Amino acid sequence: MEITYDQNPLGGLISPDVYQILEEHNLLNEKGVRDYQIRQQFRSMRADEVPAYEAIEELREQHPYLQFDTIRKIVYGLRRRS
Repeated sequence: MEITYDQNPLGGLISPDVYQILEEHNLLNEKGVRDYQIRQQFRSMRADEVPAYEAIEELREQHPYLQFDTIRKIVYGLRRRS
């Protein structure tokens, strides 16, 4: 199955052909792709002047298995340092 630009969640970074090859060889981290998409959606909502809290709540509705703080950490790049 050929990946199109609509189906490529990393469209801003790589072409559909490259994405397809990476996916076929299990070289993509699903969590990393999900987090990238969440960050992109958050940036888009903020660019549309959606308040940060509301943007995070909207993302939480789209990803009900994630907690508010988890999404906040994803969008602001907060990571625990060892």
